[in-house]
Amino acid sequence: MKNLIYTTIVSIALCAACAHKEKTQPTPEAQPAAKPAEVTGPLSAQAVMKPAKKQKTKGMVHFSQSGDKIKVEAMLEGLKPGPHGFHIHEKGDCSAPDFTSAGGHFNPGSKPHAGHEAPEKHVGDMGNITADSKGKAKLTLELSGTSIGGTDGILGKAVIVHENADDFKTQPTGNAGGRIACGVIEALK
Repeated sequence: MKNLIYTTIVSIALCAACAHKEKTQPTPEAQPAAKPAEVTGPLSAQAVMKPAKKQKTKGMVHFSQSGDKIKVEAMLEGLKPGPHGFHIHEKGDCSAPDFTSAGGHFNPGSKPHAGHEAPEKHVGDMGNITADSKGKAKLTLELSGTSIGGTDGILGKAVIVHENADDFKTQPTGNAGGRIACGVIEALK
């Protein structure tokens, strides 16, 4: 009988301790599930590229958001054969004849200029796009460290194609020369 009374008292004490623990420190099962990160804003956008004065470069650059990555697909024509610097610039303004109204490279993190694959680079550094012997160029790449919408997103910025290849070293522009095509990144519905 003493063992039964002792077991009952111990059981009551343990249940009381468990109840107290549940009230002050919920178990992981009792905590609400964390919500997945939400992407705000549009999931796709495009830039219609127009040529600078005395240039022929035109085309389309499409952006599609998937998680924390942006797929970039570019199709251009009217380029001189070879590589051309290809960047997102900070202002969505293609009004100046030489497209200087688009400002510098989009760089909200104040990083150094570098190649697209470098761990430390401008968000807008997309490397070079290379035209074939007929002046046509296609490029597919993935951007990280930004989104289409949001405070530091690419929406409303400009895509610029440069006259020369980006050397990935010269600060802050890669010594890519003049701006030969410009397009403002706009949301797709």
